[in-house]
Amino acid sequence: MRFEEHLLMDLKAEITARAERRHRIARRLYAGGAVAALAAAAAFAVPSLTGTESPAYAVSKNADGTVRVEINEFEDADQLEQDLAKQGVRADISYLPAGKDCKPPRGKTTGQVALGPDSNAAARMRDGGLDIDPRRIGEDQTLVMAFAGTSQETAETKKQKTLWSLTASLITGRVGPCVVVDA
Repeated sequence: MRFEEHLLMDLKAEITARAERRHRIARRLYAGGAVAALAAAAAFAVPSLTGTESPAYAVSKNADGTVRVEINEFEDADQLEQDLAKQGVRADISYLPAGKDCKPPRGKTTGQVALGPDSNAAARMRDGGLDIDPRRIGEDQTLVMAFAGTSQETAETKKQKTLWSLTASLITGRVGPCVVVDA
């Protein structure tokens, strides 16, 4: 065999080897791209299916026996009432637009509902939320609360995720419906 023939055979072998390497690299790139696409799809789909938004509200029990309520959105008032009932708080909750309130009276008002953080009332606004003391709500009493959206920022509302104002009362006996009126 002559030198040129050896050179030609070596050249053909090299070209074949390079082509096989290119196919392996291309397969790896395609596989890597597919994995990246799946990861991106999962990163989008999982939060869409499970939800990343915070709940409309949160209810928790404090060590001192009070019940903490934090409102994030004006949604699910009926469910909030049910969750408070599980914590021993009979409540009637209304969500209203800014500048609105429920027409009084909604029943026989008794007991004390103060909105200051240091009061001994059944409900107190504190740290951007509301602390309710079930022990201060009588057997036949309902804590009636009307949350209204507000755009007025105060020292208290700066701590809240949702700006709201609150009108609250303790009503003994039957609670009337909320008839919305201008505040």
